[in-house]
Amino acid sequence: MAKSYHVYGIGAALVDTEINVTDDDLNTISIDFQTAGVDYHINKCQDEGITGTCLVVITPDAERTLCTFLGINAIQSHDDIISEVIAASNYVYFEAYMIMSLPTFIAAKHLCEIIYRDRLCEILEKPIDLLFCNRNEAFSWSQTDQIDSAIEKLKLIAHTFVITLGAEGSLVYNGRKLYNITPHKVHAGDSSTAGDMFAGAFLFGITHGQDYFTAGNFASVAAATVVSNNGSRLSAEKQKQLL
Repeated sequence: MAKSYHVYGIGAALVDTEINVTDDDLNTISIDFQTAGVDYHINKCQDEGITGTCLVVITPDAERTLCTFLGINAIQSHDDIISEVIAASNYVYFEAYMIMSLPTFIAAKHLCEIIYRDRLCEILEKPIDLLFCNRNEAFSWSQTDQIDSAIEKLKLIAHTFVITLGAEGSLVYNGRKLYNITPHKVHAGDSSTAGDMFAGAFLFGITHGQDYFTAGNFASVAAATVVSNNGSRLSAEKQKQLL
C-alpha cells in the first residue's frame, strides 16, 4: 500500500500550505494553487492587512536582490495554525523570517509544540530534523568562512541538513554520511527561486521513498531547471518532465 505523505509549508508553498492573504488577492492565489495541485488552507478569521509582496531584481549574472514586504504574514500568529493538518504531516517546513516578529515567532514555536506534542521545542535549542541553508547562511550561523567548520557546527543544531553551493552543487548530510551533489550545468537566467525549488524537490524526494543522495540529485536537477526558466514557476509540462 502506498504511504501518503504531507509536507506542511509555512512561508513557502510546497505540497500542503497555509496562506495568509487579503481578500483582494485570495481568488488569484487560490487559482494558482489549484492549477499547481497544491492543497491549501485559508484562515478566514484573520486580521485586516495587506498581502505581502516581493520585488526581485535580476542582474545579468543571474544574481538577485530581493525587496520584500511581508505584509499580513508578519502578523501570522498562533491562531493561524491548523493543528489537525500539522499533526497529519510528516514534515513541517517554515522559514527563518518567522522569528523576526513576536507573533510569527510564537506561531513557529507552536508548530514545534504540535509536532513534539508533550514538550516545548525552543527553535534551534534542540536539534531540528532537517535544515536547509545556502553557503553564506551556513557561514553566518557558524561564524566561520570554512565549510568544514560550518558543517560540524550545523551538526549541533540539525540531525540532517542540506547546504546549497550555487553553481558548485550542494552538500547533503543524512545524519551519518555527507554527500557532495554534482551541479547540473545550465545557462542561469533567474536564480530567485532556486533555493525554494531545491528544498521543495528534496522534500518531495524523501517523502516518496528516495534516500538523501537520490533526493539531492533530483533537487539539483529541479533547481537547475527553474534557474534556466523564464520566470520563477515551471509549466505543468516541465513539472511532468522532471517527475
